[in-house]
This record gives sequence, structure tokens and C-alpha cells, in this order.
Amino acid sequence: MSKTILIVEDEEVLRQSLAELLTDEGFAVVQASNGKDAYAYVLKQPVDLVLSDIRMPEMDGLTLLGHLHRVIPETPVILITAYGTVESAVSAMKTGAYDYLLKPVRFEDVLVKARRAIEFKELSRTQQVVTEQLAEESTFHNLVGASASMAKLFGTVRKLSSVKSNVLVVGESGTGKELFARAIHYNGVTRSKPFVAVNCGAIPATLIESELFGYRRGAFTGAVRDKVGYFEAANGGSLFLDELSALPVAVQSSLLRVIEERVVVPVGDTQPRPIDVRIIGASNRDLEQMVQKGEFREDLLYRLNVVKLLLPPLRHRKEDIPLLVSHFVDKYTRALNKQILGITNGAMRAILGHEWRGNVRELENVIERAVIFAEGRQISIEDMPFNTQGIADDTGEELKEALRQFERQHILGSLRRHNYDKAETAKQLDIGMSSLYRKMDELSIPKNVGEQGGPSAEADGEGSKL
Repeated sequence: MSKTILIVEDEEVLRQSLAELLTDEGFAVVQASNGKDAYAYVLKQPVDLVLSDIRMPEMDGLTLLGHLHRVIPETPVILITAYGTVESAVSAMKTGAYDYLLKPVRFEDVLVKARRAIEFKELSRTQQVVTEQLAEESTFHNLVGASASMAKLFGTVRKLSSVKSNVLVVGESGTGKELFARAIHYNGVTRSKPFVAVNCGAIPATLIESELFGYRRGAFTGAVRDKVGYFEAANGGSLFLDELSALPVAVQSSLLRVIEERVVVPVGDTQPRPIDVRIIGASNRDLEQMVQKGEFREDLLYRLNVVKLLLPPLRHRKEDIPLLVSHFVDKYTRALNKQILGITNGAMRAILGHEWRGNVRELENVIERAVIFAEGRQISIEDMPFNTQGIADDTGEELKEALRQFERQHILGSLRRHNYDKAETAKQLDIGMSSLYRKMDELSIPKNVGEQGGPSAEADGEGSKL
């Protein structure tokens, strides 16, 4: 099916010449003599590309660009301008125009830029579909990841769905410990019960027992009424104790007693109160080392460490970064009401090469900031807050290769999730077996990947080329 190009130009001779050129090249062409008529047309009929002059009566090209950006943001717009308004065209590119042409127009430039713009649109659309599929398959209770390490963690969370065992979540700051705690709670038998999160490091040592266990009126100066502690507030559900390492040793003893006896005694009271609470503890410090130094009770660690989740830092699961980027771009374009369609290849390479000492939390902050300050339809190198020297934005062949590697990751991930059963994988991908084998050939995926004696997905370099 031929692609439709809308030419918006008040100079009839130039408009007709462009229409003849593009028609001869196999495009379907629609003409408008001003921005107002062009805008009315696109509200009724879709087009694949808009070629528009900047200076026109009724509605100029820049105003038209603004309208098109709101109603059909995925459609590229190429502006036609005289030398005296080049600055306006360049400025417009920063706010959404795909490219510009200079008058007098060279027909070879028109054909090259028109084909490139339509190809870019098709590749972007395909990449968006793949991204959406990956995000749908790789999101678990707001946790995003398709790497082997994340798939294993998701499996552990699912196994916890029918029990209320205590869980210890460990990992560097920013790896998503509270998100995992919430996934454990809302994926299981506690989903309809309270989830109470407590940052132990934010409570003064002198107040932590009264906050955890509650107190009776008159227990201490300022205790003018009874107060329910976090344990009773979470009764029947889950209590998430973040930064366990900040608990004073004396409080650790009280916590151990509560876990063993399953009762709490509020400060200033003598009557124990029964509780039924699953504790999910978290720490970014090595609690075993703290035990050896006498800073953390060994018996308490054993009580908390019934099931242990070790969250990998982002640098150890870089294949998940494109998924996380897509997730956060979508999240903040909605929250901030911005029209961001994605991220350039150069910006993605910069993100993949960054150290991410703050892990997922740092990545989310970077994407939120980029969405706020991005002036175009894509987040670019210029929107990155860290050093990107030596990395350039690009399109064309680079975009094709990025999409190829994205598809490769998608198929490898699906094969792994279905234990390398190609029939099941083809069914899940909604393609035939022959199409799957052809894709594996095109993407250099060995036919025996994952089979006994064959290369594993990891050994084959899954995600390493992104």
C-alpha cells in the first residue's frame, strides 16, 4: 500500500511540481494551499508524512506543526523554508519537526528526506509495539525486568503467595526493595490485609519501641492518649521494616521476642496483645557482617531470614534497562502531560554505558528530569544530566540495528520463559514456526539455543548488544 504525503504549500507551481515528483515515485499525494486546510484534512484522514512551507496565509507552518504535534504526534513533518527563516526551521525541529528543506528545493533532497522520514516512522512504530509487548510480559506488580535474575526473583515471589513466612530483602540502595515487599504482600494471601511500611532509620532510637509496639496514655511525658503501634496496625497483613541495620541492639531483642511469641506489649502496658503479622525486612548493609561485629543479633537474623531475596544492582542486569526506560518514559509523559514518544539511540547508548550507582531509583530520576526538559518528541543526548562526551544521536541504519537487537532480545527472552520450547514460543509471539525459524536466522540466534549441548541464552549474548 502506497504511503500518503500531504503537501502544504501556497506557491502553486512548487506544490504541483512536488506532487508530480512524489506521485511518479509511487506515493499517494494530497495537496493543501495553507495550514488551515491541511489541519482540517488530517483530522479526517491519516497521512504518513507532511511537507509544509513555513510562511503561508490562513495558518503558517509553525502553527500547523504545533497542531499536528498534538493530534498526530507520530507523523513526521518536514518544513520547507527560505534561507531567511532557517533559524525558525531549526528551532521548530527542536519542538517536533523531523527535518527541513531549503528553497530553492532540490528534488533529490525531497526524495531522500521523505523516504527517510517514512522509514523512521515505520521503525519507530514497530519498536513501540515490541516495547509494549516486552513491558506487558515483563512487568510484575510494578516490577520491571526480563533478565534471568529478575525472572528468578519473580518466581520466588509467586511461591510466597500461599504462605506468610518472614522474608529478608537485601540489595543496594535504589534496587527496589520496597517494591518487592509490596509485590510479596499484594500477590499473596495478605493482599486484602494492611501493608505497613516503616523506615527504621528515620525514627529516633528513643522512640522506635513506642512506634513499633504502641504505648498507653501516661507511659511517658507527652503520651496524652493511647497509640496503636505499627505491629498492631499491620495485624493480619505485612509489616515492611526497611533499614533493619539501623535498629538499636536493645530494640532487636524486643523485636525477636515479638516474632517468637507473636504478641506485642505496648510501652506502659502489661497486657500482651496477639498479632498475626508477616515481617518483610530490608537492608542495604551486610547483616551477616554486622552479626560478626556484634552489631546485629544472630538469632534475630535467623528469624527474619526464612526466605531471602537478593536484589541485583542495575549494572548486573543491563538487559532490563531499555524496558525500565520505556516504563519510566510512559509513566512521566502521562504524569507530566508531555508528548514524548521515546528516546534516541544515542541517549539509550549513554544510559546503557552509565554506572548507575543509585540503581533503578537513579534511572527513574534521570528519566523524569529528561521528560521535564525534553523539547523534542524524543529524549536526546542533550537531556542527559551526566557526561555523554563521545556519544552522538543518530537515526537511519543505526535505528535499524537498534531495532534488530531489540527484537533479538525479545525472542531470546520468550524462548527462555517457555523453556526453549519453540512451538510454545511461536504461539506466544503469534507467529508460525517457519516465521520463528526465519527470524532466528535473521537475528543470528542458534537453532539449538538452550538445548542440551547447545548455547544458553546468556552464553549467546542475550542483551549484551543493546
